[in-house]
Amino acid sequence: MSEPTTTPTGQSPAPPLQGRLILLGVTGSIAAYKAAELLRELVRAGAEVQVMMSEAATHFIGPLTMEALSGHAVMLDPLELQSDSRIGHIVAADTADAILVAPATARWLGAMANGLANDIITATCLASSAPVVVAPAMDGDMYVHPATVANVARLREFGYTVVDPGTGSLASGQEGIGRLVELPTLVETVAGVVAGQPIRQPDPGERPPRVEPPRRDLADWHIVVSAGGNAEPIDPVRFVGNRSSGKMGMAIAEAALARGARVTLIKGTTSVAPPVGVQVVEAETAAEMRKAVLAALPSADALVMAAAVADFRPMAQADAKLERGKGLNLRLEPTGDILAEAAAQARVAGSDSLQRPVLVGFAAETGSLARAPEKAERKGVDLLVANDVAEPGSGFGTDTNRVTIIVPGREPEPWPQLSKREVAERLLDRIAALRAPTGAE
Repeated sequence: MSEPTTTPTGQSPAPPLQGRLILLGVTGSIAAYKAAELLRELVRAGAEVQVMMSEAATHFIGPLTMEALSGHAVMLDPLELQSDSRIGHIVAADTADAILVAPATARWLGAMANGLANDIITATCLASSAPVVVAPAMDGDMYVHPATVANVARLREFGYTVVDPGTGSLASGQEGIGRLVELPTLVETVAGVVAGQPIRQPDPGERPPRVEPPRRDLADWHIVVSAGGNAEPIDPVRFVGNRSSGKMGMAIAEAALARGARVTLIKGTTSVAPPVGVQVVEAETAAEMRKAVLAALPSADALVMAAAVADFRPMAQADAKLERGKGLNLRLEPTGDILAEAAAQARVAGSDSLQRPVLVGFAAETGSLARAPEKAERKGVDLLVANDVAEPGSGFGTDTNRVTIIVPGREPEPWPQLSKREVAERLLDRIAALRAPTGAE
């Protein structure tokens, strides 16, 4: 590690990255889950950290987690402007003391070696004269492939510091080179490349803007969130399912966690990873989800059923894979209504609205939301979030949603198309208001 900053006699040395702005680029390696702890280590070393994430990286760790830890909104889009209309990645590129890309995938190495500004991280590196540290992480055969070897060599020709990966157990199950190097080594390397250099931009106003500290208004809450779909088995390899990605439920879990809540995430089939810090209960089938929801309900302050629970399941499951050429007559039976059962259980446990959990349901419709108010009444929820999944930007797998809020006895309230994170924040505001004593704000 670089020599610490000299201090007067009797005082502790300053952290090695004190006052430095470090850009942390996270790409879509499975080692991306380590990025949160790496960010913490950089902060402990005195750095201000601005995170950049590729789209693939967001499937492994949520941007909201990184925002909460860094105090900066995560950079995702090279074209995004700051509130003062400055181009975000240019401001970061011009003010950073160093850029650390960890983990770096083989794809990212190839793009960077060839100057392809195809994501926020490559674009920022191309626009910056700051020193760059790169920490690859991938399968061992990928790392020793001649193409990857050539790309790493070219980055070194650029003057980039490439920290070779470590050896050990890999995600593929193999043993060998490819593991992300130990985090203290990365911090030491970054400290080394900036040692002796003046702080590039000491004025905080010229750096990327910080976000307001997250609200902690749900610090005493236990929020249970279901997310994703169900996979009802036909045989050991086939199932009946739906198109739910789990993005909406994950956004709610992330937002609740950032606002201080203890979050239990009942996870069905999803295309995105759970936020770091939530308690995850795996629930592949509707029966497993029912069991998990009812078990978590007694200690919950709110239940948000964002999962697309399977409405039907095969009446019988084959013990062996069905032969393809024989055709298949599939008889289905309805699954139970988990939310209605939870509502009935909650009302038996506590008649006072302040003593039972706030109950929130989701209704995915196509073409019309006319049935949504009746669903809210029948299920016994406090609030129902309805959306037309056939509408562009509002269906399964999208990053946005256009919802209508149904409160029994009130007029439906349509919201504009928002990011799923914005929907989550607004929804949590409503949930908190429903739990507040009468007359409280």
